[in-house]
Amino acid sequence: MSQRIRIAIAVGVLIVLVATVIGVEALRRTSSEPELAPGSIPIYLEGRLVGGFTPDDLSQLDQVSFVDAEEGKTQEGWLLRDVLLLHVKERQLEPDTPVVVTSSSREKSARLTWAEIQDPANWVMFDLSGRGTLKLVSVLERLDVRDEWVQDVDRIEVGNDQ
Repeated sequence: MSQRIRIAIAVGVLIVLVATVIGVEALRRTSSEPELAPGSIPIYLEGRLVGGFTPDDLSQLDQVSFVDAEEGKTQEGWLLRDVLLLHVKERQLEPDTPVVVTSSSREKSARLTWAEIQDPANWVMFDLSGRGTLKLVSVLERLDVRDEWVQDVDRIEVGNDQ
């Protein structure tokens, strides 16, 4: 076998190896779940992690506010609708799609539909607590007083796998 043939075979093997490594790496990146920063609140869509956020990430969103009926205090924060749309495409959501916002430390959750979240009159939003954690507040009857709010939110699940 001549020197040229050996070099051509070696270059061919090298090209195949590089292509294999690049292909495997690309496949791994597309099939893996996103990596979340420490303290992020994960968002799951039908059981699959699609993203997450920290309260600092919400500064890019418009702030809204309403005055709660119980104590007459202003609740100011970010609409849950806007937060979800950072990681979930609107076409993936039907009006009856369930969304569960959970606080595991308080063993509390609220189950809403996309239609309720999407309706601006319901003011379904996150407000920053005094400790820097997020609480889910709303004017909906089942979330309109402090005892019903979901404080220290640490998980959001969208879809039927809940």
